[in-house]
Amino acid sequence: MIQYSLDRDVLQRLRDAQNGLEAILDRFPEARVLVAGDLTLDEFLTGEVERISREAPVAILRHESTRQIPGGGANAVYNLAKLGAQVTVAGTIGADSQGEALRSIFAAAGIDTSGIVVDRDRPTVTKTRISGHARQSVTQQMVRVDRKSDAPMPAAIDRELAAFLSSRVAGADAVVCSDYGDGVFSAAAIAAALEHPRTIVDAQTGLERYRGATVFTPNLPEAELASGVAIVDAASLQRAGEILLERTEASYILITCGGDGMALFDRQGETHHVPAFNRTDVFDVTGAGDTVAATLTLAMCCGATMWEAIVLGNLAASLVVRQFGTATTSIVDMKAALTALLEE
Repeated sequence: MIQYSLDRDVLQRLRDAQNGLEAILDRFPEARVLVAGDLTLDEFLTGEVERISREAPVAILRHESTRQIPGGGANAVYNLAKLGAQVTVAGTIGADSQGEALRSIFAAAGIDTSGIVVDRDRPTVTKTRISGHARQSVTQQMVRVDRKSDAPMPAAIDRELAAFLSSRVAGADAVVCSDYGDGVFSAAAIAAALEHPRTIVDAQTGLERYRGATVFTPNLPEAELASGVAIVDAASLQRAGEILLERTEASYILITCGGDGMALFDRQGETHHVPAFNRTDVFDVTGAGDTVAATLTLAMCCGATMWEAIVLGNLAASLVVRQFGTATTSIVDMKAALTALLEE
């Protein structure tokens, strides 16, 4: 196992950096970020189990609530906005109610949606989680229904997305690519994103397609897949980081290791390890990688060192994993969490 403890030396370094970290957080609203992403809507339908159906041996739920929040690449967009950034999004939705719901959520958060293209032949990628409970029991997920198309993205939409990205790159402080494999990232779109000198890539597979990006943020399984190294200890983690730096030609590789924290590798041969700030109150890690990428990006835009940037990314992730489903945090919550951490 990889173990990096939150020991006295780490805590003292954080205490020494506290004022600087809070100053960086205060500057987040100044950042202008362009995000290209595979946009997803996450739906959560909840109800009480009334009885077993006569038609089939399945539970009948009486509907209680439906919650719709951004997921996939849309979660990265929403995280940036909730942290105060000025955000422009490029991606696709379908001509359906789910797409309109996603656009409305973005608009309410002050996000520029002029780069969203409607594809009338493909549905908005939607993940609907149906959960139920009995009168005196906890709620649990029963089934998930996914809506998506595996058909290639139409060439006309590829061109439109790439043109939009090229037209907005110069006005952004950073570009984020949130690639969930749903078709937004054609070669032309990737090339347009990489025109910016500060490009952050959060991609599940195919990291080599983004060769030359500034930062890649794979999680442990993604890093293993991309490097071909089984990461079981500090030595294998180091080897994987070095291989990924070489294969991607990135300036930095940030491997997030869940409860073992994260490790940053750079082309100068330096490695920074940051332990997890929250190892006990973890309810759901869904979307935590989006939070890390968003926070890291804003910190970089605001002049942070890379150590400061990954500390803030780690801090933000420690908050969202305490909530069920995809979640966001805020500058106020992050400052409070930093203070609480340093008072331990």
